[in-house]
Amino acid sequence: MTKVLQFSESEYIQHHLQYFQLNLRTFSINDRGGFWTLHLDTVGITIIAGILFFSIFYYVIRNFSSERPGKLQTAVEIIFESTQHMVKEVFHGRNTLIAPLALTIFVWVFLLNIFDVIPVDLLPWIVQCLFGIADFRVVATDDPNFTFALSFSVFLLVIFYNFRYKGWRNLTREVFTFPFGIWFFPFNFIFRIMEEIVKPLSLSLRLFGNMFAGELIFFLIAMLPWWIQWTVGSVWSIFHVLIIVLQAFIFMMLTVIYLSLASTSDH
Repeated sequence: MTKVLQFSESEYIQHHLQYFQLNLRTFSINDRGGFWTLHLDTVGITIIAGILFFSIFYYVIRNFSSERPGKLQTAVEIIFESTQHMVKEVFHGRNTLIAPLALTIFVWVFLLNIFDVIPVDLLPWIVQCLFGIADFRVVATDDPNFTFALSFSVFLLVIFYNFRYKGWRNLTREVFTFPFGIWFFPFNFIFRIMEEIVKPLSLSLRLFGNMFAGELIFFLIAMLPWWIQWTVGSVWSIFHVLIIVLQAFIFMMLTVIYLSLASTSDH
């Protein structure tokens, strides 16, 4: 939690809110290009979390033991079985993609969130020492671009499942007749469009808002006197772990619920 770099309070927070950016038009670093700006730190952290996710599960599978399971294997089995059970309870249909998708979302989002409990100056300082990069954010779920992209992929799956399970005819009838009947089809259509748009927005903004607020509190703790930083920071870290797990769980469950609604005609 220690504030390594010497800034004023406002400069310190502003420094930690800067992304390591690449302008895709000019291919210049830290040059804002609007829509064509790529946050390299967000991309890098998400790849690292993905590799970590794959490595953990690959290690557990390769070293699986039914007689003497280790702690890591036990934890992975609990997560796997719990996710599978919840998917069976929520998703009203048969699809081999839903359970692996739910497991991937939960573990990946959790691993991305867990970077938030690492001391706020540690990883940026390491990156600056190794690569000379001054601006580097380590929590990808604090980036609204990433959270919206993740929720937008869920939105595309919802559209795909609507057409796959309901077909053009049933989906069209549902859009124009529910909930007020065919005579109010303009209102039905408008409400359906609003409902579908709200889904990715709520997913992305909920995850981003909670993680961003938690990160700001860590920044404020880092500006406290050194003798109280670790006490307050440890208490907040323990509480924040609950938020991290809860946000990963909510994102996973809402994804499964949205896909379940898309795969059935019953409201």
